[in-house]
Amino acid sequence: MRINWFGGVLKHKVAILLAVLGLCGPALAQEVSLALLQPGTIQPGTIQPGAIAPAPMVTSVQPATLPEAPSHRFWDRQNSILFATSAAFSAADFVVTRDNLRSGGQELNPVTRIFSGTTTGLAVNFAGETVGVVGLSYVFHKTGHHKLERAVSMLNIGASGAAVTYDLAHR
Repeated sequence: MRINWFGGVLKHKVAILLAVLGLCGPALAQEVSLALLQPGTIQPGTIQPGAIAPAPMVTSVQPATLPEAPSHRFWDRQNSILFATSAAFSAADFVVTRDNLRSGGQELNPVTRIFSGTTTGLAVNFAGETVGVVGLSYVFHKTGHHKLERAVSMLNIGASGAAVTYDLAHR
């Protein structure tokens, strides 16, 4: 029996191509009518409704000054709570992952799988994850990206919380 694998692969690509082309339709509907651009439709001294006037070739742009973002200390109360919560969830992820690996489970994260051979390697992985979160938050703090500074910790808390929940549900 012969399997038509090419048709299966091609079917998905055609569906994606048709979806993209279908979404491009509204963008093509925004074209300017050629009748409005014909020379001689605008007579000197009169303004006709619907006629398009030519745009100036050069426009001057004045740079806008942005207000200074409110600054805060890096180790303020909110960051301290976020870092402590991130460390707690990483520690919980370490404990649950180590217990699952001891009972014959396998690590699903390909990066953590490299370190999952020993308890020490696993501890180094999760400690490095916590240090990396604090370091990346500090970089964002120094560059003035204060929302991203806090988002890094929140993202790590969510990922570690999801990993702990998954590990506990699949014991």
